Amino acid sequence: MSKIGIIGAMDLEVDALKAEMSVTSTTKRASMEFLEGTLNNTKVVIVKSGIGKINAALCAQILIDEFDVSHIINTGVAGSLNADLDIGDILISKDAVHHDMDVTIFGYKLGEVPQMGIREFPADEKMIEVAMATCKEVNPDINVRKGRVASGDQFISSKEKKQFIIDNFDGDCAEMEGASIAQAAYLNNIPFVIIRAISDKADDSAEMDYPTFEKAAAKHSANLVKHMICKL
Repeated sequence: MSKIGIIGAMDLEVDALKAEMSVTSTTKRASMEFLEGTLNNTKVVIVKSGIGKINAALCAQILIDEFDVSHIINTGVAGSLNADLDIGDILISKDAVHHDMDVTIFGYKLGEVPQMGIREFPADEKMIEVAMATCKEVNPDINVRKGRVASGDQFISSKEKKQFIIDNFDGDCAEMEGASIAQAAYLNNIPFVIIRAISDKADDSAEMDYPTFEKAAAKHSANLVKHMICKL
C-alpha cells in the first residue's frame, strides 16, 4: 500500500493538510515534526521542512529512511518565470534543476551537479498525470500547466535574475526547495512530483506580491494534494 510523504517548506503550505489528517504518531527529527497517519483514506507522512535546499533534502532523506514512503509530493508556492503562468495558477513539475549550481569551470553544464550525469531531475510520469487531471477536477477555475521547477537558495525578486534563469534553464517557476527534494528522490529511486502555486512574478514586484498572495496560493496547492493522493 502506498505511503505518501508530503513536504512543505512553511506552515502555511502544510497546515491545511495537517488539519484534515488523522494523526497516529508524531516523530521529531532534525528539528522537524513528522506527522504520520491518514488523509483522504491514504497513508501519509506530512512535514514542514523549513526553507532552503539543505533543509528540504534532509527532510526527504528522513522520509525515505525512517518512514519508508513510496512517493514524495512537495507542495508550496513559487514565483513565475513563464508569461503564461499568472499569480494563482498552478505548475506541476515535469522536472527540476538547481539554478544556483555552477561548476562550469570543470566542463559541467550550468546547473549540473558534478558526477551526477544528469542536470534536470525528472518527476514521475504517473504522478504528473494524476496531479494534472486532479487539478482540473478540483480547481476547475485555475490554470494548470506542466513545467520546469528552478531551485536555488535565493528569493528571486529582480528582472535580471529572473531573465538569467529563463535564459539558462528554461525554467517555468523559481523557488527554494524542489530540486533538492527531486535529487534526493532520484538518488533513492522514489517517485516524486512538485506542485507549485504561483504567488508572485519573480521580478521587481515580487516583494509586494508575495505576502499578499502566498496564503491563497498555498491553499490551492494543498487542495490539489489532498485530492490526488488517493489516486496514486
